[in-house]
Amino acid sequence: MTDLAALAGKAVAVPLGAIARYRRGRAMHPRGAVFDAVLERHGASPPFGVPWLDDVRSDPVVVRLSRGAGLPAPLPDVLGLAVRLGTDDDPVDILLSSTGQGRLGRLVPVPRVDAEGVYSSIMAFRSAAGPIRIAALPRSAPVSSDPEPVAAAAAEGAIAFSLAAAVGSGEWRPFARLRSTSARGPLDSAIRFDAVRNPPPGLTADGPMARFRAPAYATARVAGRLGR
Repeated sequence: MTDLAALAGKAVAVPLGAIARYRRGRAMHPRGAVFDAVLERHGASPPFGVPWLDDVRSDPVVVRLSRGAGLPAPLPDVLGLAVRLGTDDDPVDILLSSTGQGRLGRLVPVPRVDAEGVYSSIMAFRSAAGPIRIAALPRSAPVSSDPEPVAAAAAEGAIAFSLAAAVGSGEWRPFARLRSTSARGPLDSAIRFDAVRNPPPGLTADGPMARFRAPAYATARVAGRLGR
């Protein structure tokens, strides 16, 4: 049976590759601020039965907050929040997009101006608990999503989110806190994230969105230019 999601992903990967070559950079999320943060996992209640979500520990992470189409901040844009744990040789990547928070809204990208807001993985992860989605829920004051204000706020430790997960369309259950600790320079580094290849332990990228994304990430790995 034809996989329409995978076919659509392959079709989209071609123009994205052309845009990346034209821009000599990322096709999507070309403008963003990269900063250091700490991810404090406190576990979920009730637990998910997925150790990575249920563990209690603290890890240094690298975060990139970006504007999807690269539009200037006076205009709304779909925002991206990317988090990396671990090392470049053994990374764990979480990629979230600005969305709504409800059972249907969490599946729909929402353009915004302020970086403060709800972010969701949209893509589901297969797990022992069932299909899991991850979200970042705001815990800080509004700040413009342009890279410079984001970097300034990050340097002051003023960017914070509560990370939560949900099984299917269930309620969000907080399992961690994300808090910026310092800014990095330059604003855009060479770091690239891949949510399909580098999911958290115990989670596997799954469903139509994963099959749609996979060709774009493959193009990114070849070109070294796409992705967040």
